[in-house]
Amino acid sequence: MKIYSDYDDLPKIKLPHGQEIFISDSTIRDGAQMPGIVMKPSHKLQIYEYLHEIGIEKLETFVFNGRDRKAVYEMFDRGYEKPEITGWARSSEKDIDMVLDVDGIEETGLLMSVSDAHIFDKMGLPTREAAEEKYLNALQYAVDHGLRTRVHIEDMTRADNYNFVYPMLEKLLEIDPNTTIRVCDTLGYGVPFPEVDEPYGIPSIMKYLKNELGAVNIETHIHDDFGLSLANSIAGYWYGANWSSLTFLGVGERAGNAELEKLLLFLSQRVEGFEKYNLEPISDIARYIENELGIRIPKNKSVVGKNIFAHESGIHSSGVIKNPFTYEPFKPELVGREREILVGESSGIGVLRHKVQEALNELMGVHTEIDKDDSRLKNIQSEIQALFDNEERQSCISDEEIKTYVQKYFLYEPLLKKKPSKKDY
Repeated sequence: MKIYSDYDDLPKIKLPHGQEIFISDSTIRDGAQMPGIVMKPSHKLQIYEYLHEIGIEKLETFVFNGRDRKAVYEMFDRGYEKPEITGWARSSEKDIDMVLDVDGIEETGLLMSVSDAHIFDKMGLPTREAAEEKYLNALQYAVDHGLRTRVHIEDMTRADNYNFVYPMLEKLLEIDPNTTIRVCDTLGYGVPFPEVDEPYGIPSIMKYLKNELGAVNIETHIHDDFGLSLANSIAGYWYGANWSSLTFLGVGERAGNAELEKLLLFLSQRVEGFEKYNLEPISDIARYIENELGIRIPKNKSVVGKNIFAHESGIHSSGVIKNPFTYEPFKPELVGREREILVGESSGIGVLRHKVQEALNELMGVHTEIDKDDSRLKNIQSEIQALFDNEERQSCISDEEIKTYVQKYFLYEPLLKKKPSKKDY
């Protein structure tokens, strides 16, 4: 009989291909394009520091202007092996030369838009063949100048893959067999279902690249317009990709990208063999991005929301007090957090008892136990419930307020009610 009563009891899943997998962060490249934010060189440097603490293998960055290059040189000055700093360029010699001008960058991404909307309407090219020639020439130029490459196959989930994209990729692989093919689900049309083929099926694309084209390095870059970016990134790994491109908090254009913190948590807690990443800085990064870039994090956002380890309702709080495994899917300290037990409208006597004991122990400096039928506890509960009954309260009761109640009923009131004895006269 299997008993699941602790985190260590739960089995982990295995990737069916058993490949080693890696992460490339795009927070300071794609994330910096998010409308309404300004990412200064100092912000990029701090994010780089956090990514180093986690153990992320690569990041990508623009090098188009002095601000971009200033951040890159400051990152190189740190002397870290990880994350590797890689460039990004459109498929033009001019852009590639900008990457080549930055000493230390040995790999670049090359943007290759493949949907008809992008080829004809955005780029104004006359034919698909013209686009293919442009991309092949760009890759050849980058390889000839000693760069490792990633080919960013933009809008692949809205493209004619069998008649155009796959034959072109075969030619790209002839130029650079080790290039990383980045499957860009640019508008989030991809789906993670293995039965779905052209053009949406992420599993289908992975299998074709791996089995039919023999691609060595495959990466996903998934946008979240339909809310499937994380699922599609995991599906990429599941069907053979060895890289995924992510951003912290999913920052990026429109609905953003697949979230780095969510994938890290999934890998470390649910998949076998991913102890290599340190998740403890995650909460610090979230607070930094929220405070410095002005991105509001919903309280209930998974992994980094303020409420994910906060418990108020009687049933949940009581269960967590007895055994955190009951209502917490992973330990708070894993992501640099602490558990919070809160007293609110839906809290029962057990939760209040826990908080009152906690406050009393702190105030008196000794360990005490309070009976759940203690009249003083009932009085505190009545006062708190009256606040909510009379609609005088729209938030939880703070720890400081609990201390005030404890002082009133457990410390001061006994002194006021004490009857004078003969010795007092």
